[in-house]
Amino acid sequence: MKRIDFIKKVGSAVFISAPFLTFLHGQKHLFSDNDELFQARHFTEPGSFTAGIEGPAVDIEGNLYAVNFNRQHTIGKVTPDGDATVFVELWNGSIANGIRFSSRGDMLLADYVNNNVLKVDMETHEISVYAHEPRMNQPNDLAIGANDIVYASDPNWADSDGQLWRVDPDGSTVLLEENMGTTNGIEVSTDETKLYVNESVQRNVWQYNLSPDGEVSNKELLIQFPDYGMDGMRCDADGNLYITRYGKGTVAVVSPEGEVIREIEMADGSNISNLAFGGPDGQTVYVTVADIGNIQVFRADRPGRSWLLYEQRR
Repeated sequence: MKRIDFIKKVGSAVFISAPFLTFLHGQKHLFSDNDELFQARHFTEPGSFTAGIEGPAVDIEGNLYAVNFNRQHTIGKVTPDGDATVFVELWNGSIANGIRFSSRGDMLLADYVNNNVLKVDMETHEISVYAHEPRMNQPNDLAIGANDIVYASDPNWADSDGQLWRVDPDGSTVLLEENMGTTNGIEVSTDETKLYVNESVQRNVWQYNLSPDGEVSNKELLIQFPDYGMDGMRCDADGNLYITRYGKGTVAVVSPEGEVIREIEMADGSNISNLAFGGPDGQTVYVTVADIGNIQVFRADRPGRSWLLYEQRR
């Protein structure tokens, strides 16, 4: 089963509930620096993305990108003011999932249809194959180190198992582990010494020691949730993991010791697929919600790891 089939299985229709009909009349609800912490609200219109919305990432200018804006095979761009457009359209039937930015500013995409990591030149919009690995099931989510080493989760949804890959800056691929559970969300720790990978079906979050050259060791269970699934996850500046709870409609904040600090309920929807930190201070969290087909937003008390990387490069 491909990811798109999994999405169809759990329900690809986008349902819009009555409280949000104001969006259909052109009213935008944009975030404010004065928003109460951890209170979610809508950022883009319900139904503006397909049920395959995923992979949010913010560039160094503060623009947000997510996959499948308006239709499949696209990457959408959302400005800080909430204006959304198609940024690029993928070719050869490709559908992206995870998005990350390299230190050079290139956009990297997990293309789960053709087993690629794609690269998009942000100036020319030219798309090229950064890495191709036919042994992959379907590359899903991406994490990236400050050294531009990329890590990719690689689930097999049909058999509820998966693999873990590394993609080096030259585009070569290395299988880090096979025979895992349904690998999905993935992130490098704030201090670059840990790699976190979750398994959606098994509800495990694993942590590895991570060497400077991308080797993993000392795999340990960080946390196992008793119910619901998981999808994307990202670290904040303190090393806490923000984990999307697919089916529950929340984002769980988990400490480096594996304790749930809080859960943040979304404004609407239950199939929370991924998240990204952004905003002028890195404390705005954008969340993709598959069953609503939009991006929701809340303010956090700490900036995200990705924002810290940008600050180091400015």
